[in-house]
Amino acid sequence: MEARNGLAHDYCNGRLMRGPFITFEGGEGAGKSTQAKMLATRIKQFGREVVLTREPGGTVQGEALRDLLVTGDPSRWSAEAEALLNYAARDCHLRSVIRPALGRGAVVICDRFMDSTFAYQGYAGGIDLKWLSSLQREIVGSTIPDLTLVFDLDPAIGLARAASRGKDVEDRYERKGLQFHTRLRDGFSRVLELHPKRCVRVDAGQSIDKMSAVIWKIVEPTLNG
Repeated sequence: MEARNGLAHDYCNGRLMRGPFITFEGGEGAGKSTQAKMLATRIKQFGREVVLTREPGGTVQGEALRDLLVTGDPSRWSAEAEALLNYAARDCHLRSVIRPALGRGAVVICDRFMDSTFAYQGYAGGIDLKWLSSLQREIVGSTIPDLTLVFDLDPAIGLARAASRGKDVEDRYERKGLQFHTRLRDGFSRVLELHPKRCVRVDAGQSIDKMSAVIWKIVEPTLNG
């Protein structure tokens, strides 16, 4: 292991090993996107390559599918259709962006990944979790995040925060109602229970700066191997 500017780089037989894969999860208005950008900026200051990406999205194809998922009438898709659209975008994202970046040793930070599908379409949407697990096995395979930060916030507060940003065409999920988002929070709680070694709860009710400090304490050991 070679340290550069305080963060470690792993080498095996002179070759750079797989970079760390960090995902940010949680409900609407929890501040994930802001914190993902802040973390990426901080890591880059140490000279590491960082790929900051998002789901659904991350590729031209994924962004087109994102538009189908996050805009329009809340009832335009069944939960099953949403899951399939998400996994179509995820397959392209993994092949074109995530796996190549990890393979060259970059730090990959992804705003939402497979756990969002479990929470949104599985728990909140009510579809078969075994079916979702089979999709995950086929598409994600072994490319499982090394660390997942789950931003936890009262859904009423999160929806109010999201609404305060003003008119946003990407508000399809926000308009699904408080009951949906309450089930969604339960879904992310279940993610934390099922994967305690990978997933860490972050109190999203804190200030931006406090959250940033907490996140750095959680992430730094992963960056250092």
